[in-house]
Amino acid sequence: MKITALAAAAACLLASAALAAGTSAGSNEVVLVTHDSFAISGAVKKAFERQTGLTLRVLMAGDAGEALNRALLTAGKPEGDAFFGVDNNLLTRALAGNLFVPYTPTALAKVPRRYDLDPTHRLVPIDRGDVCLNYDRAWFTSRHLAPPRTLDDLTRPAYDRLLVVENPETSTPGLAFMLATVARYGEQGWLDYWKKLRANHVLVTDGWEDAYEHRFSGAAGSKGNRPIVVSYASSPPAEVYFGGKKLPARAPTGVVLSSCFRQIEFAGVLRGAHNPAGARRLLDFLLSTRFQADVPLTMFVFPVRNGVPLPAVFRRYAPTVSRPLTLPSKTIGANRDRWVKEWTSTVLR
Repeated sequence: MKITALAAAAACLLASAALAAGTSAGSNEVVLVTHDSFAISGAVKKAFERQTGLTLRVLMAGDAGEALNRALLTAGKPEGDAFFGVDNNLLTRALAGNLFVPYTPTALAKVPRRYDLDPTHRLVPIDRGDVCLNYDRAWFTSRHLAPPRTLDDLTRPAYDRLLVVENPETSTPGLAFMLATVARYGEQGWLDYWKKLRANHVLVTDGWEDAYEHRFSGAAGSKGNRPIVVSYASSPPAEVYFGGKKLPARAPTGVVLSSCFRQIEFAGVLRGAHNPAGARRLLDFLLSTRFQADVPLTMFVFPVRNGVPLPAVFRRYAPTVSRPLTLPSKTIGANRDRWVKEWTSTVLR
């Protein structure tokens, strides 16, 4: 489902919302609506249920854009009680849709202000990460070619047919990478940059899974032939963690640090929730040390709360992105749809 598509199957979604609402009416259950990449370990889920006396039900609703679209279609009569997965690139759309009611968890005081982008606290930050170019170290070593170090490198003849990216209209990493090029080259230069990438035969896929797991040569078990992909700064520790082997001296994939664009994910209490008190307790828990320490090895993102220790595989293999590319949320909100249309006309037509 495209990020910008809001009307498809509206009646069906409203019907499913009514069904979901009926099952979430009990005060002993709290329903979290989220995207398909959300994960929580069994022990941490049980800890929440033990501490609160609530049963947590997770309702996955597609990728981040699709999940938000479903929530917008059911605004005021939500499918659940809380929502997790709005990122800073879709923040203004979520707030404009009147989906959430304000709530300020006590633990928000432990979160750096640079992540707290909604002063009304209808949405509060939960995790952060960086969308970056990843590259296959072995591929470049075997061909005696230096991996890219900048976005400009990708326009050089030596990198022809090496890059795979995700469509910003259908993929949140794809959207973040498109925004990275806007941040880097500005309104006057970003489309010219994409014209150069198209001339260098960039490959576009609908989503991260196809790009990374099937087209990228550096993913474990992949038969792909593209050694550069849009993924995350946390992808190298994920490759090591799931590799199941002795820890290597370095991860099999590298990160182009100058390409990274900061992503922050938020959660909020849904307007019209059947269990708003439970939703507030859930937001408290999402910012607790227990949950925050869980996110690196479940969703492979970073906690936003200060003082939460990272697992060893993150400390060793996740590069530090000290100067990520960024754009103000209001700027993104005012221009996002136009930029996506311009990107589509430039790259796909």
